[in-house]
Amino acid sequence: MIRKIVFYPDPVLRQVGARVDPVTDEIRTLAADMIETMYDAHGVGLAAPQVGESVQLAVVDVSHDEECVSYLRVNGEEKSLSDICPLVFINPRLELLGPKEADTEGCLSFPDLRGEISRPSEVKATLETLDGETLVIETDGLFARALQHEVDHLFGRLFIDRMSSARKLAIRGRLREMQEQYG
Repeated sequence: MIRKIVFYPDPVLRQVGARVDPVTDEIRTLAADMIETMYDAHGVGLAAPQVGESVQLAVVDVSHDEECVSYLRVNGEEKSLSDICPLVFINPRLELLGPKEADTEGCLSFPDLRGEISRPSEVKATLETLDGETLVIETDGLFARALQHEVDHLFGRLFIDRMSSARKLAIRGRLREMQEQYG
């Protein structure tokens, strides 16, 4: 089922999500709905707070472009994106690696808003699956960026928080419009 995406400034976007434990049928349904919602919105990731649920659950799928990463290891083994995407994960821990790189990001909770965001170029993510498995994912490129973006959502951080002061000033009017329209 396609869920309604929550737009800024909805307060749920600023909440720290509750850890998922145990994995219930409701969580499994939410995850399946989130994948469907992400695809319907043409996104590469979606976090539970973006559909109004303040829990540490997110989905990511960047497999449309196998070239968007230069390496991908899952539990120490070389993998391709199509091997693990769509990725559904809960209760993440990230180790940020590599130099920061700036790239353009958007967010489904901020329609028509994009901005240059600096993030570490590589990540080592320790993630739990809905089946109780622990995955250690080491990667770079768009996959690393998407993981960081979605994990930020799970802890109440938004991509606008990572924008430069000049960019924040430039989008102030758009954020005010969103507060009037969706707030």
